[in-house]
Amino acid sequence: MNELSPVALFVYNRADNTERTLRALLANSLAPQTDLYVFSDGGRDEKSWKAVREVRALLHAVESEVSRARTLNNITIVERPENYYLERNIIEGINQVLEHHETVIVLEDDIVTAPHFLEFMNDAFRIYKDDKRVMHVSGFTRIEAPSDSPKGGENRSRGNSYFSLFTRSLVTRHSPSIERRFGPSASFNDEVADSSFVIRHSPSMERPFGPSASFYFSPFMAGWGWGTWRDRWNGHFLHFSSRAEALEGISAELLNDIEYGGVFPCLKDLNRNPIPWDICWAIAIRRAGGFCLYPTHTLVRNIGLDGGTHYRNLPRWVTRLIQHYEYDRPPYEGRIEVVAQEPIADPDIEAQMKAALTDWGIRYTWFGRLLRRIFAGH
Repeated sequence: MNELSPVALFVYNRADNTERTLRALLANSLAPQTDLYVFSDGGRDEKSWKAVREVRALLHAVESEVSRARTLNNITIVERPENYYLERNIIEGINQVLEHHETVIVLEDDIVTAPHFLEFMNDAFRIYKDDKRVMHVSGFTRIEAPSDSPKGGENRSRGNSYFSLFTRSLVTRHSPSIERRFGPSASFNDEVADSSFVIRHSPSMERPFGPSASFYFSPFMAGWGWGTWRDRWNGHFLHFSSRAEALEGISAELLNDIEYGGVFPCLKDLNRNPIPWDICWAIAIRRAGGFCLYPTHTLVRNIGLDGGTHYRNLPRWVTRLIQHYEYDRPPYEGRIEVVAQEPIADPDIEAQMKAALTDWGIRYTWFGRLLRRIFAGH
């Protein structure tokens, strides 16, 4: 049996995004040794079936390419005969993969991965296999250390300098009200006006995060390019049928923690039907007192964010005049080391997570803030 974790890719009707996701995955350093399962959902009507058929034609073309070039160890395409909808497709697909494998890496059709994404995920699976407190591994991070890479250049290996940058970015001697912004190519002392990363300082941010600053732990669950172990998923995941079922027995304190004091109102998703899989998994991790492992530089990029904005019916160029996502960053192209480390809940990390999650990570331009005030007044 292949010792590397398989990848489960879930697709529907976006051929362009699916191709970009596949091309990036095939460019991963461990792709030739990796099994890929693709779960293609069926259409809801003739229009969506047309788009689904385009996606499936692409999948079979890639399947032929893989067979010739051996860019994957194996590819299995599962074509749903009807519309399963996202939740059923993902949940049943994960369960199917975990019937035959100890771990699974989950991608959707808008997740572009960096070349060493699979290495990071497999290293984390191997090192934390027996530590049941670590329930989830993410290739994406909402809080990110500033990069020491030169503009337009290749990402360099961090080593000790990486540890220094990350810990220095969390250390402050300023008042809690100060915000400093760092761009993706800024040094620690740079002040960058149009940065994509905000660090909210507090006097407590003065301790290191263990032997490696290349990753960190949080009870927060991110679902963009992630993975888990069979025993964690089978032992804890439950697709809730109602809000009452999901919240039964959860304390008010834990509910507050899940929503980070109300700045990230994710529990409203429990009112949807069906309830999204990701809020169910997030609650399962919180209930179990589990942790998620994150890289300090994102290894994936979500290329479908514009479709999830408050102005989703507007053209992309219009939305860019109004807002941007703080964590819409190019993925880091270097390797990120994972070592054995005690998983702990760090209040400084959680403070930064709260800041990053505020307004779902949407940061408004002055024009966007003006529009919000105008429409809020009506």
